[in-house]
Amino acid sequence: MIPSQIRRHGLASVLCLAALSGVAGGNPASAQAPDDAFIAGYAAAIVQREFGLAASKVTVSGGVVQVDAEALASSAGPRLRTALSEIPGVSDVRVREAAVPPVPAPGPVLAQPPADAPGAPATAVVAQGAEILPRNNLFEPLIADPRWPRFSASYRYYLDDPDVEHAGAVSFGETFPLYRNSLFGGRWEIGFQAAVFSIFDLNSDSMDLVNADYWVGVPVSWRRGDFSVLGRIFHQSSHLGDEYLLREEIDRSRRINLSYEAVEGLASYDINDEFRVYGGVSYLFDQEPSDLEPWGTQAGVEYESRDTYAGGLLRPVAAVDMKFREEADWDMDFSLQAGFQLESSLLAPRNIRLLAEYYNGSNPNGQFYSRKLEYIGFGINVQLD
Repeated sequence: MIPSQIRRHGLASVLCLAALSGVAGGNPASAQAPDDAFIAGYAAAIVQREFGLAASKVTVSGGVVQVDAEALASSAGPRLRTALSEIPGVSDVRVREAAVPPVPAPGPVLAQPPADAPGAPATAVVAQGAEILPRNNLFEPLIADPRWPRFSASYRYYLDDPDVEHAGAVSFGETFPLYRNSLFGGRWEIGFQAAVFSIFDLNSDSMDLVNADYWVGVPVSWRRGDFSVLGRIFHQSSHLGDEYLLREEIDRSRRINLSYEAVEGLASYDINDEFRVYGGVSYLFDQEPSDLEPWGTQAGVEYESRDTYAGGLLRPVAAVDMKFREEADWDMDFSLQAGFQLESSLLAPRNIRLLAEYYNGSNPNGQFYSRKLEYIGFGINVQLD
């Protein structure tokens, strides 16, 4: 069993297991019946390498694993339990938010129980402090926000749109955390976001590109316990597709050179392991057209089930996102997505979701922002958690 686990969890686990084999003294029986020290070191490697939880403490007693972690996103808990339960010898896994004592050296450090206290819990502490290129995000991506940077592909059926009926929506984007450290009892980070959102007319002979929005931003986020905030400044510019412009029925004089910068603040709160609520406000500046109204608000609710299905491979998820823009007279833009998240420790810290979609509100595709749009669809998206 151990070689296959090493292949799944990588170099950190290999090093950890090598160290533990020295502690065990090379006793073959240890390989057959992993002790708590083995499990603690192995679990610490997974927690750090696969989930990016650089401030965490793993305690193991009688095969029961308890993970205390700072800045633990709500969706990380169920997935972390799934990954740790696959370790040989683990009988139960418990995950909770807690303060973690610092240790002097980076990486998992195994604290063995003293020789005169047999049966004492084995503990591994993962150092907290500055991190370069952490593996996850403190502020979790918004599942149902149609303009959150991610890799995705969807089929959408547009209801009553004058130009497109069957649309293909493709986005290429991600949020890359760059630096993380401790601040005010929590963790803060700065990152980089970029994305391209494109719409194609699947009814046309060459699947014409209709619209492409280019998006780039710099987010700063902070997390303490179940509460997280994100502030960012970003730019968006919008462009009609060349093939769409060649259509004879298109009035080229009505093309809009939509472009703007914006600042945005969002706050999020995790309710147990299943629910999350969030909300925020945004303001546009340096916008074109210059009379584009600047203010907007956003709110939403997300659900990720504690339970998995199909042998632990599928986790139900659902999310609602609502936006209200001054430009649209504060009418609601409503986005609903629901489906399944693929579960595997091989995927951590990324998420792959298969989702059905419904949207009704102002057209999110920049060149058509003054139109209303309603669609149903389904698709797949991949993003860093």
